[in-house]
Amino acid sequence: MEGPRTTGPAPGSAPPVLAYDGDCGFCQSCVDRIRSLAAPTLEAVPWQFLPEESTAPHRARLDREVLLLRGATVLAGGSDAVARWVGSSPSAGYRAAGAVPRLPGVRGCARAVYRWVSRNRHRLPGGTPACAVPPAAPR
Repeated sequence: MEGPRTTGPAPGSAPPVLAYDGDCGFCQSCVDRIRSLAAPTLEAVPWQFLPEESTAPHRARLDREVLLLRGATVLAGGSDAVARWVGSSPSAGYRAAGAVPRLPGVRGCARAVYRWVSRNRHRLPGGTPACAVPPAAPR
């Protein structure tokens, strides 16, 4: 006798997705470049194309940084998310490159560089005024 049939992966087992700002030319250029070089096995999707229930709780962060999401759960953000995405490459060299920004001592520097790039992405190659990070809400 056969057991119940399931369709698709079990809950919680879906692979993570790198959610980035699809309205930002700089972000799209970076994702395209990394895809062509490293060929990460994890998918990168503009957050605007992901289900609302996955992105709504994180909208403020998604305006400022990429997030590695599994459903609505944030697994990593910013440089940590990029490092994990690059580290999913089948290439040993890119897996090593993805591990370096997560090393103690390097992690803080990688995060500072990521924050600077995020704040200035509208000024960088491929960036447009639409890429500017919105001002932080008053506290």
